[in-house]
Amino acid sequence: MGIVILLLMLAGVGLMLARVLPTAFALVLLGVAIAVAAGAPLTGENSILDTVLQEGAPALAATMLAVLIGSWLGKLMEETGIAGTLVRKIVEFGGDRPTVVALGVLTVSALVGTVTGSAPAAMMAGIIGIPAMIAVGVPKTTAAGTILMGIAAGMPFELPVWQFFSTALELPVDTVKGFMLKLFPFAAFFAVLFVLVESRRKGVEHAWSLASAAERDGGGSPRERRRARARRMGDAPWYALLAPLVPLVLALGFDVAIIPSMLAGVLWALLTTTRPGHLNKRLLRTLYGGFEIAAPPIALFVAIGVLLAAVKLPGAVEALNPLVEAVAPGNPVVFVLVFTLLVPLCLYRGPLNVYGLGAGIAGVLIAAGIYPAVAVLGLTASYNQVFGVSDPTSTQTVWAAQYSGVGPQQVMLRTLPYVWCVALGGLVVTAATQL
Repeated sequence: MGIVILLLMLAGVGLMLARVLPTAFALVLLGVAIAVAAGAPLTGENSILDTVLQEGAPALAATMLAVLIGSWLGKLMEETGIAGTLVRKIVEFGGDRPTVVALGVLTVSALVGTVTGSAPAAMMAGIIGIPAMIAVGVPKTTAAGTILMGIAAGMPFELPVWQFFSTALELPVDTVKGFMLKLFPFAAFFAVLFVLVESRRKGVEHAWSLASAAERDGGGSPRERRRARARRMGDAPWYALLAPLVPLVLALGFDVAIIPSMLAGVLWALLTTTRPGHLNKRLLRTLYGGFEIAAPPIALFVAIGVLLAAVKLPGAVEALNPLVEAVAPGNPVVFVLVFTLLVPLCLYRGPLNVYGLGAGIAGVLIAAGIYPAVAVLGLTASYNQVFGVSDPTSTQTVWAAQYSGVGPQQVMLRTLPYVWCVALGGLVVTAATQL
């Protein structure tokens, strides 16, 4: 029966890779199929309808709410000009120095990445940041990669990600936070290294593909054009720029729970940028906009909950335990070597993508007692750093690449060596502390 479940998982990967079905739909069908193969009854305890679908679908409800509030805060930062102001100020400070500008945009991208992920984060940092980098001589592929590496550097502090791993792996938030603090130095170091190395490559293009934008700004140096554009768009007050830091300070410094911390960020962004007479309209408009942004990941988290419930059924655990135990490396050195070599399997919606079948595999590893939950956290969080930057099918990678005028595969090839090293660092920390 374990072989049958593995074949079903491979079929699920095939459906996702071939784009026959959206990932969320494929994961739900896979969860139901695994439950059937595991011999689960239709109703009752450990059943298809009551356990897998009824209990599994809302299992990640706390994560869904955190994603929604993060999307709300991101929408507020976009509408009120907080994100744009952060980028413009950094670009003005960098002047015409490519490396300095790129490092500044990287920093802003990391701040945005602590609030929300995926395409909205890339757009908030990249709409201004990418053309500014290319205008001063940063290669197009490097400009796209800088945005993505910055978001990934902020990901260890993204509170919805904490909530996801906490709920999915049944770990305390403090445990997740502890590992993320260990992962952050690797993500930050290799993000900075990417900028320092890649921004100095030869073959730099000094003209932004949307050159007409510069013409509309009316001549002058790049710095003068950027300042003129900023004056027309308007800047958010300096104290409003603290909005992305408010949730982090509360969660890290004062141990405030994730959702209240994020709500505090929403209130800060709102009250520091909006006149009292406009509060009501802006609250509703940005909240509804947040729902639109959060809808795809929420649908995915519903499906992941269904899949996790299915692989944790007693029949599934009993069938998969001997197979997984036979192939899972137990020696710490072998653990690092094997899972480092398997890093590419989290790309192209592969079987180790934590926002796909990888969540089910993580559930199997924990339910079968192969690895402690904290070790599985280290494994999945390390792989998530790779997926968030280099996967050519992820929305943020596709957007950043297309907006820069290059292909997603080009971005993948340029960024993969760096995020592979980030994953290696996370796996080493995991093996050293948990195995």
